[in-house]
Amino acid sequence: MTAPLLGQMMDVPLTVSSLIAHAARHHGGTQIVSRRIEGDVHRYTYRDCEKRSKQLAQALIALGVAPGERIGTLAWNGYRHLEAYFGVPGFGAVCHTINPRLFPEQIAYIINHAQDQYVLFDITFAPLVDKLAPQCPDVRGWIALTDEAHLPDMRTPVLSYETLIEAEDGEYEWPLLDERSASNLCYTSGTTGNPKGALYAHRSSVLHAYGASLPDAMGLSSRDAILPVVPMFHVNAWGVPYAAPLNGAKLVLPGKDLDGKSLYELMEAEGVTCSAGVPTVWLGLLAYMREADVRFTTFKRTVIGGSACPPAMLRAFEDEYGVQVIHAWGMTEMSPLGTLATLNWEQSQRPLEAQRALLEKQGRVVFGVDMKIVGSEGEELPWDGVAFGDLHVRGPWVIDRYFRQENGSPLVDGWFPTGDVATIDPDGFMQITDRSKDVIKSGGEWISSIDLENIAVAHPAVAEAACIACAHPRWTERPLIVAVLKPGATLTREALLAFYEGKVAKWWLPDDVVFVKELPHTATGKLQKLKLRERFRDHVLPTALAIENCPLGEPGTDR
Repeated sequence: MTAPLLGQMMDVPLTVSSLIAHAARHHGGTQIVSRRIEGDVHRYTYRDCEKRSKQLAQALIALGVAPGERIGTLAWNGYRHLEAYFGVPGFGAVCHTINPRLFPEQIAYIINHAQDQYVLFDITFAPLVDKLAPQCPDVRGWIALTDEAHLPDMRTPVLSYETLIEAEDGEYEWPLLDERSASNLCYTSGTTGNPKGALYAHRSSVLHAYGASLPDAMGLSSRDAILPVVPMFHVNAWGVPYAAPLNGAKLVLPGKDLDGKSLYELMEAEGVTCSAGVPTVWLGLLAYMREADVRFTTFKRTVIGGSACPPAMLRAFEDEYGVQVIHAWGMTEMSPLGTLATLNWEQSQRPLEAQRALLEKQGRVVFGVDMKIVGSEGEELPWDGVAFGDLHVRGPWVIDRYFRQENGSPLVDGWFPTGDVATIDPDGFMQITDRSKDVIKSGGEWISSIDLENIAVAHPAVAEAACIACAHPRWTERPLIVAVLKPGATLTREALLAFYEGKVAKWWLPDDVVFVKELPHTATGKLQKLKLRERFRDHVLPTALAIENCPLGEPGTDR
């Protein structure tokens, strides 16, 4: 057998440090702006960021941290946290971002499971650290992301980040690491058990940054100023901290204040052109803008993901404020980029409503990701926009196995099962119809809770809605809408149910509506349907009460 003819190109490893090195060398004067925990706005450049990242690497080496060891972070979106994104993996250690919104017991489990050697934390989390430290005896030290003057009064002995890095000169050469070595560690939110770790590689992180930068993804360039609203502790802020320096884009980091007023003022002050975040944050921004009667002057597009973007929100951004919404889908196990809803040339020539029908879906894959839907027997289903099944994915930034679970892989025939139920249409646009655990099974047929939620949110009086399954003596499960009204709005159960007429098949019509003051969310902004199902476990649907007096008919006719 003839040996293959190998290419004669340089074998330059794809490393996270190369991203900040590129930005410092070729976009050195571009600004990174941060709203600090201390209360002021901090400005410096990519050139400054690389030097301080090198100082951090030197400081951690001086503390005895070895390549491969994990360094945790409990921090908001700010310049010091950004330095950890480069300084930690830059010398071969692993940057482990931790979600501070989880329960302390979950956080302690994550720190211990990751075997973090040191934990960097913003001073707003000082009380949390005091709770965690006794539960995490193997952590060698806690480092406050501040200077000596702002060190909080704590029971736990802590080090000052600024004091540590000021002792170093920054004259450090990034080592040439194996691009397949670990760079970052992110844990799932643990809604169905203990959180699980996704261990990213330098190679996968750089490829993901490339993919996120494509014109049909975030479309970043050096002319952009991007503000990641999605926290840096949530799947690496969807890769923005790596995609921004890859392109030389101005980076605006909002800190802890994510209310509508704070975000709007920062966007306007810094000329932000694009952003990324979950729907719950954008609800607050839209509400503020309507109340204050203000408009954007530079903001042009935003990626919305984390949970399904209601069509009403997409239309509000585009029709009222001229902001392009890029609906996206992904997950921690995918680094997280999976699909984004953008139109090709032919699709952009279709009637407006046909275009919007596509853009309201989760979109099509970028190069690097492949997907398919499979049926109950594992057979691949057609891309006809009708058949729906379990969504499977694969690609160079999709996990092969979970961290420290080396004896088993979640893959099925080389594909990762996402736990989502979806359709794929002939254009290749994927639409999540439900999580597999949230789909409503009525009389042997499936009903999409997401579709019913989107209709509810389209009602002008509804701020947010969730759809869950309730037990039914005839149909096994029927849909219940749990809705939150907008401030000052009034709406009856009957009026909201009537709003569904003609919008879905008759047997999809919800059986009941309950109004609540607020809905429970996970630490990453997703609806906590498990809590809702527990809360309404004993809820009796009116159709179930009336069933003895109703003739056997279609679901929905009981009402």
